[in-house]
Amino acid sequence: TLDDLDQRVKEAGLEITFRQSFFSDPAAPVRNLKGDGGRDGGKDGVKGKATAPWPTQVYKEKLYGKKYVWFLIGWYADNWFRIKDPAINCTEAEMAEAVEGHVTTEIVMLNPENTRSISNMTSQEFIEKLQKRLGKNPEETGGFQEAPLAYDAIWALALALNKTSAELVKKGLRLEDFNYNNKNITDEIYRALNSSAFEGVSGHVVFDASGSRMAWTLIEQLQGGVYKKIGYYDSTKDNLSWYNNDKWIGGAPPADYTKVITTFRFLSQKLFISVSVLASLGILLAIICLAFNIYNGHVRYIQNSQPYLNNMTAVGCTLALAAVFPLGLDGYHIGPGLFPFVCQARLWLLGLGFSLAYGSMFTKIWWVHTVFTKKEEKKEKRKTLEPWKLYATVGLLVGLDVVTLIIWQIVDPLHRTIEEFTKEEPKTDTDVSILPQLEHCSSTKMNTSQQDAAFAFASLAVVFSSYITLVVLFVPKMRRLITRGEWQSEQQDTMKTGSSTNNNEEEKSRLLEKENRELEKIIAEKEERVSELRQQLQDRQQLRSRRRSSNPSREADNHFSPGLSAAPATPAPFYQPNLPLVRCLVSEQADKLGRANCDGSRVHLLYK
Repeated sequence: TLDDLDQRVKEAGLEITFRQSFFSDPAAPVRNLKGDGGRDGGKDGVKGKATAPWPTQVYKEKLYGKKYVWFLIGWYADNWFRIKDPAINCTEAEMAEAVEGHVTTEIVMLNPENTRSISNMTSQEFIEKLQKRLGKNPEETGGFQEAPLAYDAIWALALALNKTSAELVKKGLRLEDFNYNNKNITDEIYRALNSSAFEGVSGHVVFDASGSRMAWTLIEQLQGGVYKKIGYYDSTKDNLSWYNNDKWIGGAPPADYTKVITTFRFLSQKLFISVSVLASLGILLAIICLAFNIYNGHVRYIQNSQPYLNNMTAVGCTLALAAVFPLGLDGYHIGPGLFPFVCQARLWLLGLGFSLAYGSMFTKIWWVHTVFTKKEEKKEKRKTLEPWKLYATVGLLVGLDVVTLIIWQIVDPLHRTIEEFTKEEPKTDTDVSILPQLEHCSSTKMNTSQQDAAFAFASLAVVFSSYITLVVLFVPKMRRLITRGEWQSEQQDTMKTGSSTNNNEEEKSRLLEKENRELEKIIAEKEERVSELRQQLQDRQQLRSRRRSSNPSREADNHFSPGLSAAPATPAPFYQPNLPLVRCLVSEQADKLGRANCDGSRVHLLYK
């Protein structure tokens, strides 16, 4: 029967995914069914106690309920699962739970229609006569259910023999001459049975070409421990009569297989939005730094730090931060057709951004290293270098990266790849399993980690490295120019790469400026003191004049007294703050005049 079923389902476009058979112990076959994805179970066996252990194993393995349906042969007694058996270690309730909802199919053994048969009896009249002959409890009598079939089989044989006898007379033969070696009589009997057709107590009796009874099939379902007729199938007319009274534990028939639902694993949108905001702020910071550096490119402090290389660093950080956005794009935002372009955008933005940002920083560090590691005679030659050499170095690094990316794109380009993971069972008890899939950019020699971890690692590394680069490179310059107000323009004749040399000169300049401010303060104090002394001297002269006018005779005597000089009294020269030496001290260009024009002690001069 299994081979016949296998052939028939193939013709109907169906598939049997797993087959198990057993003759005595059903434990191993039932366990094997549990590991299969199919949900339909079939049981072929013999009537009676031999079938009893089967539901026990089904109950133990939990192969029942709304996910499963069992199809059994239908000629068991209606209460077969309630019969007590010492060999069964399940209770009657457990047995009933295991077989609840199963479907049985069997040939219709009793005509459901109340029509008279060839024996002039209806099916109900036949059952009544049979029960009267059997006495009490006819259902427990072996063969009771099959009795209508046996009765009609006798009628079919009798009719076939009558028909055969008539045909044999024509040939000069008799039925009494039959034996198993007489092929002529055997063929006549076969033809007579094959052409038989009559109404019996079991229904319409007819045989197919292979000699099988073509009868109706009864379909029943165990509902609440009681078998209910849910339909009939007439194989002679290929007609199914369905009563629509079937009941299922889950409210609907279970799927004949576990439905696999494909779901894509997308990047966490909260993580993507958070990192995108950080990247956007970083791009804004890079633009501000770039604008600041370009606007203040004439300031000496900015010029000393190679502003064009700093501009390249800012542009590189912008490109690297822009790579965060395509890094987070997946099937949630774009379709499969755009995925390869997003893959290339990730690669090129990140590659070129890194080359520009850190290539320019590497160039500055390398030239400073060469200045302070060479011998003295070569160091002086390298302090002044042409800018194109620096730009050529950065261009070489970027060019190497571009060549590498081009080779990568030609030999093993990035493309959309779908990776499948282990199937997952949903939390709700349904007939589906979830197959997680992840789409990502990959080439032949690349592997993937988890999508959230991969994005977080790559994007945060880009974001924080760019932030650190911008802050360390530009914020100190902004702070210095803002706090000290060093916005004046000073033209430099040469570009100096020695950062230590520039720092020493700047330190000297700051010390001179501080000293100049202190001297200006001292000069202001002395000028105020000189003004006070002038006022006192003027007051004293006025007082002396008044005394002279009040004592003219004494003054005359003194004027013409012998031994006194007649030369007029000349007042002592006063301090003049406009002397060249003082101007040298207060000039803003003091560092350019040199010490040759400012000899002598400054403090002594002021007091003098």
